[in-house]
Amino acid sequence: MGSYTFTSSAPLKGRLRVPGDKSISHRALMFAGLAVGESRIAGLLEGEDVLATAAAMRQLGARIVREDDGTWRVNGAGLGSLIEPRAALDMGNSGTSTRLMMGLLASHGLTATFIGDASLSGRPMNRVIEPLSQMGASFEASAGGTLPCMLRGASPAVPVTYRLPVASAQVKSAVLLAGLNTPGITRVIEPIATRDHTERMLRGFGANLEVSEENGERVIAIHGEADLKPMDVTVPGDPSSAAFFLVAASIVPGSDLVVENVGLNPTRAGIVTVLKQMGADIKELDPREVGGEPVADLRVRHAPLKGIEVDPAIVPSMVDEFPVLFVAAAMAEGTTTTTGLEELRVKESDRISVMAAALTAAGARVEEHEDGLTIHGTGGEPLRGTSNARVKTHLDHRIAMSMAVAGLASRDGVEIDDTDPIATSFPTFMQMLESAAQ
Repeated sequence: MGSYTFTSSAPLKGRLRVPGDKSISHRALMFAGLAVGESRIAGLLEGEDVLATAAAMRQLGARIVREDDGTWRVNGAGLGSLIEPRAALDMGNSGTSTRLMMGLLASHGLTATFIGDASLSGRPMNRVIEPLSQMGASFEASAGGTLPCMLRGASPAVPVTYRLPVASAQVKSAVLLAGLNTPGITRVIEPIATRDHTERMLRGFGANLEVSEENGERVIAIHGEADLKPMDVTVPGDPSSAAFFLVAASIVPGSDLVVENVGLNPTRAGIVTVLKQMGADIKELDPREVGGEPVADLRVRHAPLKGIEVDPAIVPSMVDEFPVLFVAAAMAEGTTTTTGLEELRVKESDRISVMAAALTAAGARVEEHEDGLTIHGTGGEPLRGTSNARVKTHLDHRIAMSMAVAGLASRDGVEIDDTDPIATSFPTFMQMLESAAQ
C-alpha cells in the first residue's frame, strides 16, 4: 500500500470488535502446542507475528489447523517431546514469540536457530539469553546478542531463582517456560509487576504455579516436568489495538463508539486508566471473565481532554500504548509529561524520538527527554501541520497507526510514509477506521 494520507474524520459511530490480543494469541498457540491432546482457540489474532508462532510450533511437532469458521485446532506435541526443527525458526517481526520460544526450547535437548526480519534482527536478546544460560542452555548469537541466534537446549536444565533486573513480561515468561520442563521448582522474582497472561494461562493448561509476595515483590514459582492438559481458549480483544479507537473517538467531535470484547487485565489496561484521568468518557459495559481474563465492552464518547503528569508506575501496564497516548496529549488542554519510558527506545523503533519527530511534523509542540516526552496540547483545536507533513514510521506499526489517528484530528491531514507494517499486528485497521467514520 505504501504512503497514505489520513485526513479529518466524520464522527466515529457504531460498534466494532478489534482483533484478538496478540500476547494471549502467542501463548495460546505455544501452550496448546505443549499439551497432550486437542485444544481449540477462538478469536486468535491472525496477524503475521502470530502466524510466525504457529509456523514455529508446527516445526516443533504440534499439529495446528485453522477451521473455516476461524477457530484453530491444536494437537500438542507434548512437553518434553518436541522434535528438533529441520530448518531455522523464522520469527518474522515478533520479539515476543522469539523470547518466549527461546525459553520454551531452553530446557529441551535440541538445537534450533532463530532468524527474523530486519527490524527483529536489530533487537537484543541478551536479557533472555542471560537467565536461560544460567539454566544450562547455550547460545551463539550475532554481535550485540541479536538474531540470527543458535540455541542448544539443556536436558535436564537446572532450576534457578531469577530476579528480573528490568520489568519485562517476556523475560519472566521465558524463564517460566524453561521451568516447565526443568526438574524441581523454578522461581522468578518480580520487583515491579508486569503483565501476567503467562501465569493465568499456564494455570488454565494445568501447570502447578504459585504466586506469592515477599518483601513487597511478586515471586512466581513453577513446578517442573509439568503435564499440560488441553483446553479451549477464547482470546479477548487486544487492548493495544482498542487503544487507537479509544483515542480516536475521544478526539473526533461527535463520536460515540462501542469497542466490544476488550481484555481489561489490570496489568495491561493502563491506557484506559490514563485516558480517564485526562477526562475521557469511557464506560465499561457488561464486564465479564473469559478464560481467566477480565473483559468488557467499552463505550467511548468524544470529550475534552486535559493534560496530566503520567505516573511512571503505570508504564509497564501500557508500554505499547504510549505512541497513541502522545496523540491524545497533543489534542488535550494543557501540558502532559511522561517519564520512565526508556524501554520505548528499544522497541521496533526508538518510539520516543520517532513520535517526537512525527508529532512535530503534524504541528504539535513537543519536547523530547531521555526517558519521555513533554507535550503541549492544542486544547482540542485541529493539529496544524506543515502542508507537507510526511511522517516517517521507521517500519513501526504502532507509529503508523498512532499517526493515522492524529490525522483524523488534523487540519491538513497527516501523510504516513508506509502503512504496510500495520499488517504485522492489525491487518484490518484501515477498514475498521473507515467503517466507523461512515
